[in-house]
Amino acid sequence: MRVNMIELAGYTASGLVFLTFYMKTMIPLRIIGILSNVAFITYGLGQRLYPVFILHAILLPLNCIRLLEMRGLIRRVRDASRGDLSMEWLVPFMQRHASKKGETLFRRGDPAGELYVVLSGSLRLVDVAVTVGPGSVLGEIGIFAPTQQRMDTAICETDVELGVMSNAKALELYHQNPRFGFYLIQLITQRMLENYTRLRAALDALGPGPAGNVGPPG
Repeated sequence: MRVNMIELAGYTASGLVFLTFYMKTMIPLRIIGILSNVAFITYGLGQRLYPVFILHAILLPLNCIRLLEMRGLIRRVRDASRGDLSMEWLVPFMQRHASKKGETLFRRGDPAGELYVVLSGSLRLVDVAVTVGPGSVLGEIGIFAPTQQRMDTAICETDVELGVMSNAKALELYHQNPRFGFYLIQLITQRMLENYTRLRAALDALGPGPAGNVGPPG
């Protein structure tokens, strides 16, 4: 009976590994991975396959940690989607990057491969003549733009520290929780409305004329 149970654990572990190839989202994948780790640990001990046992004894806590991190991230996404348009909650999941005063972070037309959150310092968006500081988000439009190009040039007015997240990671979060994508769209819409308001103010300052018939962005 003992041998049959061990063999069953081995077959179960193999089946669970096979099942991971059908998982489309990370949380179910991690859960299946944890179950397969437990099954392989049982099988490795029962058959005295110590390399198998050691490997999955190491992988088990790693999978548990990643599962907890992902669940925590999704919870933060949900909380943030109900609050203001701040993305500082993402900082623990981003890489940090420092730039010196006068450096150009990106130029208009450059490939847009990252999303930024300003942690300290300030940057100047040249084309729209706007200065952004801590808590501001840069690069969210490039995630969804068909050309995935920068829409403006950003120059560091001071020494700057940034949180950086790749577009691939942002899209992964979108697939894990569509609210995150909705949250980014809110940010993009807010940015467009702010740009439109500045444009209207500039046109109004020029006085009446054909340009005064400009409507809001579609």
